[in-house]
Amino acid sequence: MIRRRFAAETRLGLVRRARRINRELAEVYPDAHSELDFASPYQLLVATILSAQTTDQRVNLVTPALFARYPTPADLADADPAEVEMLVQSTGFFRAKTKSIIGMAKAVCERYGGEVPGRLVDLVTLPGAGRKTANVVLGNAFGVPGITVDTHFGRLVRRFGWTTETEPVKVEAAISELLPKSEWTMLSHRLIWHGRRVCHARKPACGACPIAPLCPSYGEGPTDHEAALRLVRTGNQLALADAEPAEAEAG
Repeated sequence: MIRRRFAAETRLGLVRRARRINRELAEVYPDAHSELDFASPYQLLVATILSAQTTDQRVNLVTPALFARYPTPADLADADPAEVEMLVQSTGFFRAKTKSIIGMAKAVCERYGGEVPGRLVDLVTLPGAGRKTANVVLGNAFGVPGITVDTHFGRLVRRFGWTTETEPVKVEAAISELLPKSEWTMLSHRLIWHGRRVCHARKPACGACPIAPLCPSYGEGPTDHEAALRLVRTGNQLALADAEPAEAEAG
């Protein structure tokens, strides 16, 4: 079993292995990026709040009409909740999400002059925007490095043996010590892409995984290459992938 190789891994060995995995995933996913469509921090914040318990592809189908109707936080702050609910209904939990995005827009207008703030300490105070959402917005809309601990990221770093923590804040702290800050945002994208495409929750495609020799959890899924290859998701298959469970991010 490959996992025996990591039983006595030193801290230095862990750091080196984590950085090598990051480098190899960078080669596998050179175009990794947020799969939510957005053109501004406001749009990304709304889209990220809507993405709980649904797919990014579903959110991308909804947001064009939503942003056409409410192009600014001020517009959304004054929106009729019933109209917003109709626009976001297909994303699921539409009443709670409507309450969150309208509440967020009102807070942005009242506290920040209608501009989405670019600091973590401010973003986490907004309705619907917890630390994970804040890091998504900071890393992708403001260029501020951040680690996005969604369910894919948390699952992979535990499978990689990078941490045993399960609480997102503790996972973020542990991983931040393994890789340079400049890599945090792209690391998040790479692990999320790998989790969606190869390292699935129920049956990872171990036999088709490009970093299998570096993973102590190799063997949790089929190791036969052909069998594993059938599990790899590409293209339209991602739209049918399991949605990410909602996190406690209410502000």
